[in-house]
Amino acid sequence: MPRKKPKETDVRRTTSVVQPIEPVIPKGIGFSFRYLQNDNPKFSFNNRDSRYFESLLLRLRDLSKLTVSEIINNRSKSLRCHLITWEDTTEPNGFGIPNEEEIVTSAYQFQISSNEHGRVHGFFIENIFYIVWLDPNHNLYQ
Repeated sequence: MPRKKPKETDVRRTTSVVQPIEPVIPKGIGFSFRYLQNDNPKFSFNNRDSRYFESLLLRLRDLSKLTVSEIINNRSKSLRCHLITWEDTTEPNGFGIPNEEEIVTSAYQFQISSNEHGRVHGFFIENIFYIVWLDPNHNLYQ
């Protein structure tokens, strides 16, 4: 038995112009873990409890609302963000990441919370902070 041809319905086509919406780029900074190292025992976060990671994530959340300038010029004792002077550290050769001399112009550190959970070490490229070391025991400067 042959199939019946479906009825054609009167579909009115309308053309509408959809205006593209420009994305709003957040003003704050972002964080990258691309260069994160956990294989150096000085900067290992193994065996840290959940309070450590909760404090770390809350600090990153709060900092993500700020600009690079607001972070590096902040004089708050709770943040203590400053340049790393490699000659004064336990790691005078820097982070030891591939092509470091080409991608790292200035290394920075900031503390997670007031003297309790250590520091975060890394560098900025534009508005992204690349975290290289988590330093829960303050081992970079001794």
